[in-house]
Amino acid sequence: MPVCTTRDGVEIFYKDWGQGRPVLFIHGWPLNGDAWQDQLKAVADAGFRGIAHDRRGHGRSTPVYDGYDFDTFADDLDNLITRLDLRDVTLVAHSMGGGELARYIGRHGTGRVRSVVLLSAITPLMLQGPDNPEGVPQSVFDGIKDGIMAERSQFWQDTTVGFFGANRDGNKVTQGNRDLFWHMAMAQTIEAAVDCVDVFAATDFHEDLKKFDVPTLVVHGDDDQIVPIDATGRKTARIVPGAILKVYEGGSHGIALVPGDKEKFNQDLLGFLGS
Repeated sequence: MPVCTTRDGVEIFYKDWGQGRPVLFIHGWPLNGDAWQDQLKAVADAGFRGIAHDRRGHGRSTPVYDGYDFDTFADDLDNLITRLDLRDVTLVAHSMGGGELARYIGRHGTGRVRSVVLLSAITPLMLQGPDNPEGVPQSVFDGIKDGIMAERSQFWQDTTVGFFGANRDGNKVTQGNRDLFWHMAMAQTIEAAVDCVDVFAATDFHEDLKKFDVPTLVVHGDDDQIVPIDATGRKTARIVPGAILKVYEGGSHGIALVPGDKEKFNQDLLGFLGS
């Protein structure tokens, strides 16, 4: 299997499809690089090089017990980008992956980066507080951890409803969408599952976003039941200079996978890559 060994000995699995200017996809929680297969094929078919990795503790990467913080994730990403010698790369990140992307730029800069796409991303801050009243209450994150610890297999099945908007009238969510989510979630270690909740809830990315100096596309559904747009996508677009915000009406958190939305996103992505 293609792997990149990090500075601390963790093996990061990745897919590498096509040739041309590189596009690196960063997955959300609790998924892995397989969440990007539709987009990997779309960019490879369009003449780009598509790359997607599994975060440590997720999918086929080393199931370590520690290192679940955004500084470590960002350094893992830097190791992969350096190992593959990616230059002029577009970084595309979903959900928690948006935090990984933001912290990468915060720690390592944009010297190798051409442009950025943030899809349903957690930036700049998820946790509700006096300065972030639109955020998500701590009790929600506590409930997520309790659900994982109580019986994670059933919890992941239940989570697919809100993740994909399967509880909305007229939704196009398939059983396949929900099965794929469960399969990827079960390939994540339980330690990664729980630890990541704490870090994606409370990590503040305001200062990281201020270091963005490349073209940035922000895509978010206005019916995202996992990462509320008013706390994240809209604020991110205001912080990053010149960022373009595309709001998908009725869009769920799982835009890149749900029929209808994923085709629209692929078109928007390819348009942005060609601009």
